[in-house]
Amino acid sequence: MQFIYILPRWEGSVADGRVLCDAISRKENGLKVLQGHYYLCDVGYSNAQGFLAPYRGQRYHLNEFINGSNPNTPKKFFNMKHSAARDAIERTFGFLNERWAILRSRTWYPVKT
Repeated sequence: MQFIYILPRWEGSVADGRVLCDAISRKENGLKVLQGHYYLCDVGYSNAQGFLAPYRGQRYHLNEFINGSNPNTPKKFFNMKHSAARDAIERTFGFLNERWAILRSRTWYPVKT
């Protein structure tokens, strides 16, 4: 596992879009997407340069594809693959939260520590 960018200081209740806008707009140490690379984002975001959201109005969640109904259009196929990749990412964050409880709340350690 490799982290590309970390932006602390935001509460968990803040909208993801607000955090992303902050990360992109930072002059120093802002989030940069290399040309030809993309980050997966959920349907709450719009497709933008460097960010791929799933198609709206199409099946998306993996459990919708599990019951033997294979995707029959390119958009549904893309959404199935997108969902599988995002599912792996979400499981990784779940694992980190279970393994290292210190990640669940604000730390009392100084940033340098």
